[in-house]
Amino acid sequence: MSGKMKNIKLDAINRKILSITHLQSDISNQDLADRVGLSPSACFQRVKALKDAGYFVSFHTDLDLDRLVEHVLAYVEFTLSDNTLAARRRFENEINKHPEFMDCLRVTGESDYIAFTCCSNTQSLNNLLDQISNQDELGIKNIKTRIILERSKWYLGYPLAKLKWLDT
Repeated sequence: MSGKMKNIKLDAINRKILSITHLQSDISNQDLADRVGLSPSACFQRVKALKDAGYFVSFHTDLDLDRLVEHVLAYVEFTLSDNTLAARRRFENEINKHPEFMDCLRVTGESDYIAFTCCSNTQSLNNLLDQISNQDELGIKNIKTRIILERSKWYLGYPLAKLKWLDT
């Protein structure tokens, strides 16, 4: 994410730009300009301003892993024995070292964190979790692993049309 974090007025055109590029990041500037009703030059300037202000966190392509690699996806729940800020930072710093943890969320409830993981197989997932849990300084009290059997629905973008935009 950009360190600039300045606010830009999110008028109807900027909201349209964000909504379209959120779901179709590879759209050409010409096509985007046509869809939002701007000239290509004006559209490019708006997109650049939104990028410079940090409204775009990242761009990526969703790949069809089933056609590319052997893998296992899983959600892993972590419960820490110590929930102080220092303990959470130690845990988060360790999780960030491992690309297999693609997403990690601090949550309410019985678990402190839920992580989304992708490993080459169940043995590599088990080895990764052993490596993490064997670090006493992380204070991991419990780990629950939920291997994904089937993708019934996958993340298709945020439901921006159903959310209330912030006034900036």
